[in-house]
Amino acid sequence: MMRIIDLARPLENTTYADPPGLAPKIDYFGHDQTADDLLAFFPGIGRDQLPGGEGWAVEMAHISTHNGTHVDAPYHYHSTMDGGKRAITIDEVPLEWFMGPGVRLDFREKPDGHVISADEIRTELDRIGHDLCPGDIVLVNTAAAAAWGTPQYVPTGCGMGREATLFLTEKGVRVCGTDAWSWDAPFTHTAKRVAETGNADLIWEGHRAGMERAYCQIEKLANLELLPDSGFEVITFPVKVAGASAGWCRPVALIRD
Repeated sequence: MMRIIDLARPLENTTYADPPGLAPKIDYFGHDQTADDLLAFFPGIGRDQLPGGEGWAVEMAHISTHNGTHVDAPYHYHSTMDGGKRAITIDEVPLEWFMGPGVRLDFREKPDGHVISADEIRTELDRIGHDLCPGDIVLVNTAAAAAWGTPQYVPTGCGMGREATLFLTEKGVRVCGTDAWSWDAPFTHTAKRVAETGNADLIWEGHRAGMERAYCQIEKLANLELLPDSGFEVITFPVKVAGASAGWCRPVALIRD
């Protein structure tokens, strides 16, 4: 028997899933609004000849490739990857990266803005009894998921630092993900640390780790709390947007009982 767990958040009209000014806008057109659009293809036919006088349902959207649950490509993090090579866009990432054994790291108890270290990952892997292997897809469960649908979502949860990200990619992890808005700690918390220290290297440090070793990350995941720590499969193919920094996805976890 196999169970499928939906790991995607909906793409919807909401101001809570993204920082101010970055929210999507979706216009919905119902069957009663579009009959004339349909009939424009068929001269001589009247609306009364359509079933119920209806056209089609269609939506028009103005969205970023980073709205909704999506996969970031190495090109998003910087123009270069792997120590100076041209960074690949989402349509260039090998499809083989997006299927693999899943591993869930539970950091829900970490405070908002906390930056996860490599040692904390080692401790969590020891707790769940898992040795990372090349091709594993690592999903990070944070406190952000519980804040979904509220104004507190974007600034909630811990983030992955440069050290932690490089630890994963050194083990052969090519795809990872988080239920938070960003792989990094929320910007509101990072901004305070940068102001206190003057250290600009703290800005987007988890993402920028892709400059050294290429990887992809999934953001705004859902239902991670329903997953076991390991022993499941993840499939997360991104939409093939030409030359883009990201692509929307519908990730799922397959659990074989």
